[in-house]
Amino acid sequence: MKNYSRVRALLNSVCLVFLAIIFFSLSACQKTPDLLPDNPYDNPPDTNPPVFAGSHYNIIFILSDDIGYEVPTYSGGQSYSTPSLDFMAANGTQFTECHGNALCSPSRFMLATGKYNFRNYDHWGIMDTSQRTFANLLKDAGYTTCVSGKWQFDGGDASIRKFGFDKYMVNNAYNLHADNEEEDSYYKDPQIYVDGDYMPAYKTYGKYGEDFFRQYVFDFIDSNAHKKPFFVYWAMNLCHAPFSPTPDDPEFASWDPKKPREYADTLFFPSMVKYMDKEVGLLLDKLRAANVEDSTIVIFTGDNGTTNILHSLWNGEVIPGGKSYPSETGTHMPLVAYCPGTVPAGATDTSLISFVDFLATFGEVANTKIPGSYGITDGLSFAPQLKGEHYALRDWIFCHYTGSEKFYGNPQHLKRWIQDYTYKQYDVLVGPKSQKFYNFVLDPGERHPISPQHMTPEQQAISQKFMSTMSGLH
Repeated sequence: MKNYSRVRALLNSVCLVFLAIIFFSLSACQKTPDLLPDNPYDNPPDTNPPVFAGSHYNIIFILSDDIGYEVPTYSGGQSYSTPSLDFMAANGTQFTECHGNALCSPSRFMLATGKYNFRNYDHWGIMDTSQRTFANLLKDAGYTTCVSGKWQFDGGDASIRKFGFDKYMVNNAYNLHADNEEEDSYYKDPQIYVDGDYMPAYKTYGKYGEDFFRQYVFDFIDSNAHKKPFFVYWAMNLCHAPFSPTPDDPEFASWDPKKPREYADTLFFPSMVKYMDKEVGLLLDKLRAANVEDSTIVIFTGDNGTTNILHSLWNGEVIPGGKSYPSETGTHMPLVAYCPGTVPAGATDTSLISFVDFLATFGEVANTKIPGSYGITDGLSFAPQLKGEHYALRDWIFCHYTGSEKFYGNPQHLKRWIQDYTYKQYDVLVGPKSQKFYNFVLDPGERHPISPQHMTPEQQAISQKFMSTMSGLH
């Protein structure tokens, strides 16, 4: 009996030692924050467990036009009224480090395809129909899809359907107008394309384009709520020029959208921001009324910086609009997500997010993979952040930008850069910023490049790493 007890005690000790070895071996394999790879491509989304597995969330993606980070009140803006966006931020999650391109067409190509512009961008407002978009991905995953508002990919009905949308009501259906791109018909007396044709002018006369697009989204929600999941790409024209009164302004009734006007007349921009925000609030009301608020993830961002001629107050500073410039004011965008019970309320996430990340994110929310037929995609999913989870998404952002000569592709304006939270390195290209290195936190206007002889060892290492990384992005 004593021998049996001794044997049992010995076996217990051996088991404890064995379990301890397994425990410490597993612990050693776990990645800790300071050991995570610094290259985003070394930490792909597939290495993280799917956070939306078994869920079926609707997705509504709202893309505003020419709304920089300094505009919403929740982010520190002081010149405009944005109570609906503030509500989303207070009851959802705001992302403080989202970056796009500096002009709308290249930004929209990045968002839709999950690719850097050297892979997909040849002409302003014309996307090759060989590309695949977030709508294709979600449609193949069983979603019903809709686009409402600014199209700007050319091709009309054929392209809209080729790029994965079941239902649509848009303007800019074709790239016909070079410089003004139907801008005269964005707002009052709008030119609207639906079901392969333009609406008769008598149906739109005296009415406001954004009201048509909003109602189309609402009708789509009514038709699809509680059926299979749906995806809406709501591409607002607000708050792109021409600056003009909204239906909430007394001047709207007598306003002639065809009359000559000064592009620099910014009188109505604040009321346009207010109307944009009002439409977001109406959408949230609609989701509650349709009883799909808790099953719909709403994401709001802008396509590029605010129009250059505008100056806005932000956290006590006067911020000039940065549209078309590759500076922070041109590419730093507001981003807020909302879904009660899923997206953490009142949270702030500082993850670096690129516009190429949206396709991968929507795919993870829909529990689907990006097919190999899409070609190389560059995005990383921030879907875990939509549920309050955190891991190293990326530690730099790359952008390829053809510059402000948007219709002519002047190579003198071609810019490529990588940035992190503090530093920005331009590639070796023709132009005044060639190979320049900046601390954009201390020098947001990028007026004072740090020369190699004045770099600290840390700055030299960062600059070299960024240059080396960009050399492989062609």
